[in-house]
Amino acid sequence: MPRPLPSVLSHVLFAALLCAASLMPGTLSTAQAAPDKRNAPSRAIAYSTREDAMQFADEIAARRDLDRQWVRATIGNAKLLPNVPRLMLPAPTGTPKNWYVYRSRFIDPVRIQAGMRFWRNNASTLARAEAEFGVPAEIIVGIVGVETIYGRNMGSFRVIDALATLAFDFPESHPRARERQAFFRSELESFLSTESRTNENPLLPLGSYAGAMGMPQFMPSSIAKYAVDYDGDGRIDLVNNPVDVIGSVANYFKAFGWQPGMPPIFPVRFDEARLQKAVLLGPDIVPTFSADAFVAGGAVLDGEAQQFKGLLALIELQNGGDLPSYVAGTQNFYVITRYNWSSYYAMSVIELGREVRAAMEN
Repeated sequence: MPRPLPSVLSHVLFAALLCAASLMPGTLSTAQAAPDKRNAPSRAIAYSTREDAMQFADEIAARRDLDRQWVRATIGNAKLLPNVPRLMLPAPTGTPKNWYVYRSRFIDPVRIQAGMRFWRNNASTLARAEAEFGVPAEIIVGIVGVETIYGRNMGSFRVIDALATLAFDFPESHPRARERQAFFRSELESFLSTESRTNENPLLPLGSYAGAMGMPQFMPSSIAKYAVDYDGDGRIDLVNNPVDVIGSVANYFKAFGWQPGMPPIFPVRFDEARLQKAVLLGPDIVPTFSADAFVAGGAVLDGEAQQFKGLLALIELQNGGDLPSYVAGTQNFYVITRYNWSSYYAMSVIELGREVRAAMEN
């Protein structure tokens, strides 16, 4: 069951407390709000002084039918995080990608051991999710491991600070600044809408510098759309409850078109005499080619891949100065990239899940 809406009176009282907190910095627990001093917001810049922030608060309140003073007080207590806008800028042009290096960040003994514990502790829930949603346990285990090492590193930024910073101070030098700022304004609105349906303090949730939360690092809009109360206790908890985490990740993938029983990748090699690599790489990671068309372009598939009835994409993974690696990606590979739009990320999820499974079978 969804959590009940707080009364109008509780919103008004809470808004008053938030306003009071802005005048008395010691009122809220700094240990809860920002335990890592490196992530502490600038005390000099509060969004309560920003006309654009307060105008947006009024717009949210009107659109979502929320208490105006509560929304203004919540956004007004957000602080600018000076380092966060810089973290959103793309890597300098000419920086070579390296799959070997990227992979080593996520497939290591620490994550594999933690993944084995997570799998064993939640084996029945993983099996249930696989049966109900069609998403293999190893994919869910791979996601949670890559994202937060199974809850070990869920982020130490106040979500309200991170979202406000990116909603109102997104770096103008970013090539997609207007689009990305609009995205974070939408996420801030979604966060406030969800928090308004609880009696909890919206200044306390912690997450990544982009505002992602919990073991699976869901953005606020993803929590609203895809998170599920998988243990039926009447609330959704992606921070402390692995049952809800597993169900929510599986539901996310199903919503984006996961196909049960379909491998996410197949091995691929090339017939250099008739290879049309530029043609095969043209659609990027979007599955476009039938198996016959893939082979006609010079790709060589083996085993079950030769009989595959779906569409394929040629996935190129650069390795710095070494030759790239290649795989054939299916619809399910593309679905993994809907979680994080990177083929390197998707491959890390797949390989971590496989490594954990293999370690458990040995």
